Amino acid sequence: MIKRILVTILVVTTSVLYSQQGTSSPYSFFGRGLQNFKGTIENRSMGGLSILGDSIHLNLQNPAGFGNLKLTTYSIGTTYTTLSVKGADESYNTDNATLEYLAVGIPAGKFGFGFGLIPYNLVGYRLTEITEEKRNQFTGKGGVNKVFLNAGYQVTDELSIGADVSYSFGSIENKVVSGRKEVQYGTREITTSRLSGLGLSFGLMYNKMITDKLQLRSSVVSSPSFEIRSKNERELATITIDQQGRESVVDKQDITIADRDMDIPAKLEVELGIGQPNKWFVGGEYGYTNSDDFTNRTVSLDNVTYENAWKFGVGGFYIPKYNALTGYFKRVTYRAGFRYEETPLHINNHSIDEFGISFGVGLPVRNGFSNLNLGFEYGQRGTTDFGLVREDFFNFSLSLSLNDKWFRKIKFN
Repeated sequence: MIKRILVTILVVTTSVLYSQQGTSSPYSFFGRGLQNFKGTIENRSMGGLSILGDSIHLNLQNPAGFGNLKLTTYSIGTTYTTLSVKGADESYNTDNATLEYLAVGIPAGKFGFGFGLIPYNLVGYRLTEITEEKRNQFTGKGGVNKVFLNAGYQVTDELSIGADVSYSFGSIENKVVSGRKEVQYGTREITTSRLSGLGLSFGLMYNKMITDKLQLRSSVVSSPSFEIRSKNERELATITIDQQGRESVVDKQDITIADRDMDIPAKLEVELGIGQPNKWFVGGEYGYTNSDDFTNRTVSLDNVTYENAWKFGVGGFYIPKYNALTGYFKRVTYRAGFRYEETPLHINNHSIDEFGISFGVGLPVRNGFSNLNLGFEYGQRGTTDFGLVREDFFNFSLSLSLNDKWFRKIKFN
């Protein structure tokens, strides 16, 4: 029964993810939009760390973690975001809700594999430019989603390796409506890009007990550069706009626009940490993105460039007593972290930096290994200097991780 339910959820979620608008950020205007966090809510609550791979939680950032699974795991995550955007002269508030991921992990001895669906990039903005002569309105929606298949293998008790094969797909629509004062007609340009491509990444995890209680954990994830295909269409129309803002088409025509391949940058992430198994952990992450060759999809902007970028994060967890027979909160997992990122996007010769402070809890469900995870993050993106805008965001995330045992040995007396 649970397998049928999961298949139904996966089909429904595919259609939802394909059409949802998970952001209202002006910075999603550029490139393929804002890149969504790839990991689980558990990872996100620890500053984005992907170093932890255990027997009952999925690790969507490092496929080597699937080699450590001992129970079949189903995981789903959602996030509600409030966003405050502030420029030099004005500001506004908005909010969005999005499904973060839906994934299943299945162990088979030292081998484990998993599959699922996550949003990869998000586009959603509404910008207005007003001058003495004209008014331009820019809107965008859509994004890129990713279907993935992960596989991990536990080479030894200390070493696990893995690979991630993914297919990215989606559609992004950008619309520009221009009108001049005291002129009856305006113009509307709609550009639609349908994106698709295959990706690959590799992961490694190495864990070693260095004392009777302390364990050293390390993780490496490498994602080679790959190409994503963009099939582009453009419609140009003459329109009228009534007082309620509704558009009526007077005349329209399709404009030929070239398709193009986009290079998705190569990435490397390295993590190291120390802790006591099932008790506490603290670690750090450094990531590098080789993105100086990246370009926009359909138009080149003089004040926008993409450069190599980096990020770092620190975080960890604490469990008072994971196997306590009494005292529910002794078995709760407490998480916290911090991250800072210099994104590849540069506008007016200034990088768009981002940071976040996060914390969360993992609440055991019943007496088994399943858990409900709550995550909270406050952060900022951009700045009000240099003609840019600053975004203050707050993320409230919720995930459910359910465990089951599919393969059991049957014994006969």
